[in-house]
Amino acid sequence: MYDYDLLVVGSANADLVIGVERRPAPGETVLGSDLSVHPGGKGANQSLAAARLGARSALLARVGDDAHGRLLLDSQRAAGVDTTGVLVGGAPTGVALVTVDPSGDNSIVVSPGANARLTPDDIRAAGALFAAARVVSAQLEIPLETVTEVARTLPAGVRFVLNPSPPAPLPDDVLAACDPLVVNEHEAAVVLGGTAGDSPEDWARALLALGPRSVVITLGAAGALVADGRTGTVARVPSPRVEAVDTTGAGDAFTAALAWRLGLGEELAEAAAFAARVGAAAVTKAGAQESYPTADEVSAR
Repeated sequence: MYDYDLLVVGSANADLVIGVERRPAPGETVLGSDLSVHPGGKGANQSLAAARLGARSALLARVGDDAHGRLLLDSQRAAGVDTTGVLVGGAPTGVALVTVDPSGDNSIVVSPGANARLTPDDIRAAGALFAAARVVSAQLEIPLETVTEVARTLPAGVRFVLNPSPPAPLPDDVLAACDPLVVNEHEAAVVLGGTAGDSPEDWARALLALGPRSVVITLGAAGALVADGRTGTVARVPSPRVEAVDTTGAGDAFTAALAWRLGLGEELAEAAAFAARVGAAAVTKAGAQESYPTADEVSAR
């Protein structure tokens, strides 16, 4: 019996968000809206998104002993996330500078802060959390050596979901642990070293050849493509048509929903179809964590 449906190992950032008519070109200054501050970070987003859907989720992360760190802890606890694994101190809380244009597209620059101090030793010290989790997910806003330690220390039978964002070349043992590896087009190109091929189906087959047991490629409004190396199946999963307001954090909502439903025993395509509906719901509202739907809100669509 597992205590957690999902343990998320990853970043926790304060999102500093400004709306702009357009993003500045190099050397250019543009005026934007009033600044707003929100809890964010790919790890914190995923754990909160899963909890809002009804999952028993926990977060293993590091934040600073500062106002942004307290903001993040408060938001996680309010959503029902277990924060036993959130370490405090060592550096200021990570910050993401986010600009959002009228189409809902965003650009993000991250200062890792305390996220960069989440170490392999922290992972080894959290054995009880890993033993209590059905699924573990991670991203790359924490050191790659820390993610590598996660992959190496996973208890038998625990499923590992990795979204390599921001993208980087991955060690073979990390790739081999992924089930699935979740990427968008840009991330696929980086992981493949620029040899992605012409279609998402080509990318999926090339990624599977690197070692993951399964692959999910997110395609924005076009949905997703899933590929299972055990069965050899490759299939497209559509996304509901919605009017996008803000895409910030939508990929994190997708990955959280996918990981949770896989842990419930759903097949990859079925879990991805649910995740696509969650991601579509998230882009219809402003912000990241504020936009994440409940399971009832997803069912109502």
